[in-house]
Amino acid sequence: MARPLRTELAGGVYHITSRGDRQEAIYEDKQDRREWITLLARVCKRFNWRVHSYCLMDNHYHFVLEAVEPRILS
Repeated sequence: MARPLRTELAGGVYHITSRGDRQEAIYEDKQDRREWITLLARVCKRFNWRVHSYCLMDNHYHFVLEAVEPRILS
């Protein structure tokens, strides 16, 4: 059974996280981490998100974002 859809709110704050398979590393090196941050910045600009904090671990990441407009799931 599928889970219910998430509620999206303008100005909503969300904790986003993702892990690598079998706890494997998701970044190859420091340059790969920098490119990930650059990509996140481009996505934030496109969807009008504000990242309040982030943490890049070897095998996962977390970030807290504010959705200025309710467009996370679109």
